[in-house]
Amino acid sequence: VQLQASGGGLVQAGGSLRPSCAPSGRTFTVYGMGWFRQAPGKEREFVAAVLWSGGSTYYADSVKGRFTISRDNAKNTVYLQMNSLKPEDTAAYYCAARSSPLSWNPLNRFRYDYWGQGTLVTVSS
Repeated sequence: VQLQASGGGLVQAGGSLRPSCAPSGRTFTVYGMGWFRQAPGKEREFVAAVLWSGGSTYYADSVKGRFTISRDNAKNTVYLQMNSLKPEDTAAYYCAARSSPLSWNPLNRFRYDYWGQGTLVTVSS
């Protein structure tokens, strides 16, 4: 199973981007999906996650009110609407998927089963 992320790019501060992520290859049951980001020289950090059934969402404090995660259950696709972007949002953004509810913590990157290759978001000041 692979996750294909796309939709990153270069944008000025205050602008918007909407990356998306969908699985390719073998299908699997999605329990939840999330977005993480990693800036150069920093650890990968949680951004947002969504529960597939019911749609509960989770956000890092740094993106609350600016980013919105959503999903299309039929397509197993997750989106991250990013508004009011700041230079400190510059990072490679990775999507991840969890196929089981057991021991899942949406904020913990070690609790995901599958990862995408990352899409680069650059915000200029």
